Amino acid sequence: MHKMITILGPTASGKTPLAARLAAEIGGEIISADSRQVYRRMDIGTGKDLADYTVETSQGDRHAVRIPYHLIDIREPGTKYNLFEYQQDFFDAYEDIRSRGAVPILCGGTGLYIEAVLKGYKLSPVPQNQELRDRLEGKSLAELTQMLTELKARNHSNMHNTTDVDSCQRAIRAIEIETYNLEHPMPKRELPPVESVIIGVNIDRELRREKITRRLKARLEEGMVEEVRALLDEGIPSEDLTYYGLEYKFVTEYLTGKLSYDEMFTRLEIAIHQFAKRQMTWFRGMERRGFTIHWIDATLPMDDKVRQIMQIADL
Repeated sequence: MHKMITILGPTASGKTPLAARLAAEIGGEIISADSRQVYRRMDIGTGKDLADYTVETSQGDRHAVRIPYHLIDIREPGTKYNLFEYQQDFFDAYEDIRSRGAVPILCGGTGLYIEAVLKGYKLSPVPQNQELRDRLEGKSLAELTQMLTELKARNHSNMHNTTDVDSCQRAIRAIEIETYNLEHPMPKRELPPVESVIIGVNIDRELRREKITRRLKARLEEGMVEEVRALLDEGIPSEDLTYYGLEYKFVTEYLTGKLSYDEMFTRLEIAIHQFAKRQMTWFRGMERRGFTIHWIDATLPMDDKVRQIMQIADL
């Protein structure tokens, strides 16, 4: 059996209920691949829909099962979370789930996160080394390239290809990274690729647009504006909330008087449509980069979708 099942799709395609239902059938646990659901108290705006993780089983006894989920509510709002941290957190959750004999189900819409953990990128958060930068200032690109080549040989590294050093600035950054890696060997930084069957939830563009609008209205009724107001009242600077984009950007602009309610709604709706389009572009790009995505129709009944996934994954 494959080590993991990945369920991806654009916003409003119904990924989470599907992943939860599949998890209930096969003894799975969900690892979220959503760059904003990591934050606590940012629930409605990020569409956590935590109720989705409680599933009525198909046995007909109306028995509800709570599906364990990971990488949701792990950071405080106002902090910046990055791809490197996500990879580390993903791997810890993945190993933990497998150690208990459960099936990890990666589910989300942040294509960069999904692709990074499936590929097993080598990433390191290398801080700037001002002393090194001062020493390298004034050297020619040829000298820097020579230094980099020697460093890479010592590091057995192929992390940077030649296109990375087309300017002195980029060569210096590459030297900085190689120097850091030489001084801080960290085996955990090399995360192996993860074998996974990838399922894409395919939703017709018109239906997706309709669902996005419906969901936006529902979230505003559920108290999305109040959620953002509470975060601002907590002392989180408005520019930090704006940084999280989409709902947080436009609702913050409404609450700080930059937009009227109607302007906020219209702009946010357009931004979410554009976001869903970018998500699909990323997933199509993954296919071009060699990933096989098995697309299933979002409008099928839930039982049919689960059955299809189980056939594709040979479960």
